[in-house]
Amino acid sequence: MGAPKNLVKLENIRKSFNRNTVLEGISLDLNESEVISIIGGNGSGKSTLMKILTGIYKADAGFIEIKGEKADHLNPFAAHERGVYLVPQEPLLFPNMTVEQNLTIGFSKDKNEVREESVKLIKELGWNIDLNRFAATLSIAEQQQLEIIKGLLRKSKVLILDEPTSTLTFSETESLFKVIEQLKNSGVGIFYITHRLDEVFQISTHAVILRDGKITLKGRIEEFTKEILIKGLLPAGNEHHYEDKFERRRSNHEGEEPILKVENLVGDGFKNISFEVYKGEVVGLAGLVGAGRTEIAEAIYGINPILSGKVYLDGKDITKLSINETVDSGLAYIPEDRFLNGIFSISSVRNNITSQLIKRHGIFTKKKLEEQVANQYIDRLRIKVSSQEDEIKSLSGGNQQKAVIARALSMNPKLIIMDEPTRGIDAAARGDIYSIITELKSQGFSILLISSDLEEIERISDRIYAVYQGTCNVCLNLDEINAVNVMKAAFGTFEGSDKGHG
Repeated sequence: MGAPKNLVKLENIRKSFNRNTVLEGISLDLNESEVISIIGGNGSGKSTLMKILTGIYKADAGFIEIKGEKADHLNPFAAHERGVYLVPQEPLLFPNMTVEQNLTIGFSKDKNEVREESVKLIKELGWNIDLNRFAATLSIAEQQQLEIIKGLLRKSKVLILDEPTSTLTFSETESLFKVIEQLKNSGVGIFYITHRLDEVFQISTHAVILRDGKITLKGRIEEFTKEILIKGLLPAGNEHHYEDKFERRRSNHEGEEPILKVENLVGDGFKNISFEVYKGEVVGLAGLVGAGRTEIAEAIYGINPILSGKVYLDGKDITKLSINETVDSGLAYIPEDRFLNGIFSISSVRNNITSQLIKRHGIFTKKKLEEQVANQYIDRLRIKVSSQEDEIKSLSGGNQQKAVIARALSMNPKLIIMDEPTRGIDAAARGDIYSIITELKSQGFSILLISSDLEEIERISDRIYAVYQGTCNVCLNLDEINAVNVMKAAFGTFEGSDKGHG
């Protein structure tokens, strides 16, 4: 029996978006009957690499071979024709079409034949999907199952699974793993993107660690342990790229009442969440994308419903309050997506800073007061503008973010939820945001910090709660906060004394 055939060769793949380098010379081979788990933190380049392989993005440099042939002008259709299929993390279905219609769309062969193959596949998987149901009625897990079936129907020789078990139950996951084993035995090659390290050792033949657009580790799965993988995920030398001037507060709150108290909170995407934030404290919510951190923040703020549990702000029950009532109670929220939810893009800097003041005091808030407030925060936060009347969309990302923080501060909140406060801004602006957080802390403000940058959350937080698969599985106190522990907690592998606390 000869050596397994090469299915994919990625050679020196490079990709940048504007000035942001996402992939720096990635070389990777996938052969028949291999399952390569690709592991990396948020922003490491995993999805970008797979989108290049499937023709969604074009590489800036390097080349791709599929089954020994150069793939110069790759697009999604050409990738499908060559047997490469991506099962996306977020299902892409037509909601007003039936399951069967979603499965058969794009096939040139007889629809009855596709239907028969679909029924057979669903039975083999042990899943329960009615072909006559409309896609809009499917749960997220069922939608994910449908995407997987679409890939399997195409008899793809190269299958890319992007976090396929993120919404599946244990039994559904076990069924999927059996199918992966069958595919592997039939010669299919699989790229498997996951954050779940237990899965890596269950199904992989090889593992690859991506960090900051580079491969830091790759090899056969027998060569690795969880500890080795975690080490490969950590920043090189664990150095920090900004001045470490945060005076962190030791967690001794005896006799002190929390500013924010969350008790057994249950909502869409999370369950049994409990934690506390005290005056003048930065508490980090660490975790990977999809862990449930933003959903928790939005439920606390009143954007999404709370199914059960309680939220107290400075001793007051705010669980069922509207957003306006929550804001009036002293809670501010800086959302993850600044451009979509944080700014009024065609409005002035002044209007963006004072918009919540207008809500509180009415549209007859005097212009002089608005100008004074805007000037106060432009100076205090060093927002670079030529005039208050500048359209906010003309500002850099960092200065837009400062304006969003200014709006929150204008309401004199007791606690600020900051969701990804340095996302999409340059290093200089990032340093400014860190300085603002330090200053706010010294003035007695409390901050709940959500960040996918594990290095960032490690350096700024006084305490850290890790969210993994919708639950708070770890609380790290000041003397336990380090890069290794934060990384382990985010990936659900922390074994310390406070595991499950919070």
